[in-house]
Amino acid sequence: MTTLLPRVLRSLERFHASHPWDHNAHYHRRILRRLPRRFNSALDIGSGSGDLARLLASRAGTVHGIDVDPTIVARARELTTPAAAVTFTVGDALNDIPAGPHHVITCVATIHHLPFGDALARFRQHLAPGGILVVVGLYRPRSRSDYLIDAFAIPSNVAMAWIKNKGRTSPRPTSMTAPTRPATMTFADIVRDAREALPGARLRRCLFWRYTLVWHQR
Repeated sequence: MTTLLPRVLRSLERFHASHPWDHNAHYHRRILRRLPRRFNSALDIGSGSGDLARLLASRAGTVHGIDVDPTIVARARELTTPAAAVTFTVGDALNDIPAGPHHVITCVATIHHLPFGDALARFRQHLAPGGILVVVGLYRPRSRSDYLIDAFAIPSNVAMAWIKNKGRTSPRPTSMTAPTRPATMTFADIVRDAREALPGARLRRCLFWRYTLVWHQR
């Protein structure tokens, strides 16, 4: 299975070149289900074109999105109405976080670009007492259970791509333009380091090569 899966994944990449869909946006509603109905300030790390930040604005007093890519930040600003309580800034996720503390911090498909432990420590510093951190991240499969989940995800992934592209005559717009890189940490490594940095953090592997991390600041 470990030798077959890379070939299958390469075929899947070719399929998605003609049937693209946003794997990260798939988890936005799941993130909202973990958040209070109302909160004051939210911070979205790696905000891309701002889809999640605008969803957070339906519950938050203010929302700050930060992304390292100026092109996608400009696009996020274009897509956001002036009346929305959302601001987007260009900056480094570790060193340019807008002043807080924030009652909600979200980070989707970004933390594998950062030093993992340092990023969690910095997010913790900017989280308000009683606040919640939700991370959707990528992991490198290694264990048998990892490969089983990945194998199950493949037909589900193809079905989702087919459904979301049914009837479309043009490609779906992308939510990010910055270069991506594969995850290097295994899920076991992520669990170990996360619970060291954030005692009590809850982590769960998900479909479509993602995991979720949820942590409440005491």
